[in-house]
Amino acid sequence: MPDSAPILKRLREILSISGDRVGKARRISAAIRETVGYRWVGIYDVSEDEIGVVAWSGPKARVTRDTRHLTTLGTTRSEIVVPVLKGGGVVGLLDVESDLTDAFSEEDRRFLEECAVVLAPLWG
Repeated sequence: MPDSAPILKRLREILSISGDRVGKARRISAAIRETVGYRWVGIYDVSEDEIGVVAWSGPKARVTRDTRHLTTLGTTRSEIVVPVLKGGGVVGLLDVESDLTDAFSEEDRRFLEECAVVLAPLWG
């Protein structure tokens, strides 16, 4: 796992530039994916009623019967999902997948939790 400071700085830079939310989320998911070498990174909105995709980076995903969710091709063997918290509740999710079994360590979890804290401004 690389030093998290440079990628966290990059995420803050992406959030600070002008542009639409989906474009920022795409750049963020790509930056996380490329920095660590994850196979797939998705960012989702969470509300009381639904979870909906904002953006992702990785192999082509397909929409499930419920168009608010994405499913990658059937090669996912590990997944880690970290909540994005704001105002005392969950507003988003950072979802990372791998085609390797047991791919994620405690170090990955801590890194992704740091990313989730930085991402909170994406939710206004």
